Amino acid sequence: MIPIPILIIDDHPLVAGGIAMMLRDVTWLQVACACTNAADALNFLNDNTVDIILLDISLPDTDGLTLCAQIRRMHKAVKIIGLTSINEAGIISQFLAHGGNGYLLKDMGREELLEAIDAVMDNKVFLSKGANQKLLEQFCSTGDALKNAPVLTRREKEILLLLHEGLNGPQIAEKLFLSSYTIETHRKNLMQKLNVSSTQLLLKKAKECRMI
Repeated sequence: MIPIPILIIDDHPLVAGGIAMMLRDVTWLQVACACTNAADALNFLNDNTVDIILLDISLPDTDGLTLCAQIRRMHKAVKIIGLTSINEAGIISQFLAHGGNGYLLKDMGREELLEAIDAVMDNKVFLSKGANQKLLEQFCSTGDALKNAPVLTRREKEILLLLHEGLNGPQIAEKLFLSSYTIETHRKNLMQKLNVSSTQLLLKKAKECRMI
């Protein structure tokens, strides 16, 4: 059986070396190359084909999210697994949205690495236990925010969206054919419902509650 070729992209040689050591006796896998930056990786991919890429999120010449998207545009079939110490729900979601197939934290063991490779080769998305927990926490916090969000009237929702678009009180009044006093009253009611003291905090809280 021809071994599955893997490209490692990481600016820390010890990480690449450690992964190579983990895989040294796995006959169905082969580390084809290890690159320390995005430029070298793209040059390698111009002339070579691999099935799996282990991609660090933090690189010296570009960020891993951008590189992931670049590689995905060039190579539709390659499986890209994020390999990083960054365990943040936003980064994990962005990496997957940029074309990633999996997300591993650098404290993973050999068994989890092989499990991730096997999963993505089977066209599944793989998340390490820590990354999966982080996404679950975000989902739960979002659910709590939605559950605790106050109920707004149709007019309050309308004014909130216009504030989000950057309009001020007089501009909103003109657009809705209402008095500035009426708009200000609605704005104060919105601030009271969301328990904030300024328009800036109002918009921030509204975003957290998925109102805008």
